Amino acid sequence: MIKKYIKREKYLKKIKPFIDTELIKVLTGQRRVGKSYLLFQIMDLIIKKNSNANVIYINKEQLKFDDIKNYQDLWKYIKKNSLKSKKNYVFIDEIQDIDQFEKTLRSLNADKNYDIYCTGSNAKLLSGELATFLSGRYLEINVHSLDYREFLQFHKLKNNEDAFGKYIKFGGLPYLRHLKLEEEIVFDYLQNIYDTILLKDVVSRYNIRNISFLKDLSRYLADNIGTLVSAKKISDFLLSQKIKVSPNIVLDYLSFLGDAFLIYKVPRIDIKGKKIFEINEKYYFEDLGLRNAIIGYHQSDINQILENLVHKHLLGLGYEVFVGKLKEKEIDFVAERKNERIYVQVAYRIHKNNINREFENLLEIPDNYKKMVVSVDPYMGHTTYRGIEQAHIRDFLLRDL
Repeated sequence: MIKKYIKREKYLKKIKPFIDTELIKVLTGQRRVGKSYLLFQIMDLIIKKNSNANVIYINKEQLKFDDIKNYQDLWKYIKKNSLKSKKNYVFIDEIQDIDQFEKTLRSLNADKNYDIYCTGSNAKLLSGELATFLSGRYLEINVHSLDYREFLQFHKLKNNEDAFGKYIKFGGLPYLRHLKLEEEIVFDYLQNIYDTILLKDVVSRYNIRNISFLKDLSRYLADNIGTLVSAKKISDFLLSQKIKVSPNIVLDYLSFLGDAFLIYKVPRIDIKGKKIFEINEKYYFEDLGLRNAIIGYHQSDINQILENLVHKHLLGLGYEVFVGKLKEKEIDFVAERKNERIYVQVAYRIHKNNINREFENLLEIPDNYKKMVVSVDPYMGHTTYRGIEQAHIRDFLLRDL
């Protein structure tokens, strides 16, 4: 491919073992997090491995593919561009815009001469009936905006306070590497991306009429990161603002924003009983830059920002993340991955007056899983307090745990 890019090795490492297998590889994630460029990187890997490969590329965001509207159009285009004498590698960008695309994927998947890769910007892409239809035939890889390590790499920055400040203010959308990291420039770009996500992935997809409420809800969530939220609480708040919206409508709109990967819902879990509570969850943003584009960046929000960073990092490492409840106390994050579990508390500063409070909740957990407190205290090296590790946020974001 002629596209220039910086390799995102952590995703290529996940994909490489599945090249030339019968599984359909599906990259999902919010718009503009770099899924399209990952497709280009996979193409280059394949061509390097097999110079005789026949690559078929479809990008539904390009006008020349506008005629591909349903599975029949998709089937005809792929068959027209296939070669019987070569292995065919099919790449489809933003596949959710093709009606009943799964019928074509399943048929191609039955033909051993096709290796299939696609991207989608909707979390329900592979759910419900579709998941059943393609059961056992696909591998889903969730792609996120740049983590802190990638941000330093993309912007050629050293790990210091200035670089960290840019990261928490502007976020990790890959295209920012082509812009000056100045507020007016970056936030104009991010506002356009936010509008695109709302209009294309929420309003158009779900036939939303109350766009004003959708934006109000986004602002509410951006202003309440790390706060326990319920549909009724939001409905009551809106009523106080003389906006009448039922809790059921709030729930629907929250799910739509989640389906577009703009936000992530983090449910609460009882640490002892492992029961998941069905109300009062927390919400975090996929990208802090987009969050800041919605309500502005304020240093006074640092506690919320730190929590969002820790959640994003845990998610990017493949953990399933919960808010922990231990009797009447709360653990910021309980992260689980296979047979692993880690508990993380997030604090701005640790000092003599609050050190017991910040560590107390973790000390009361009756198991031996790893426990950490993450803060922005001046770098102190590897330290522990009564067996609990204390980590600087920048060190935490550069670790694989």
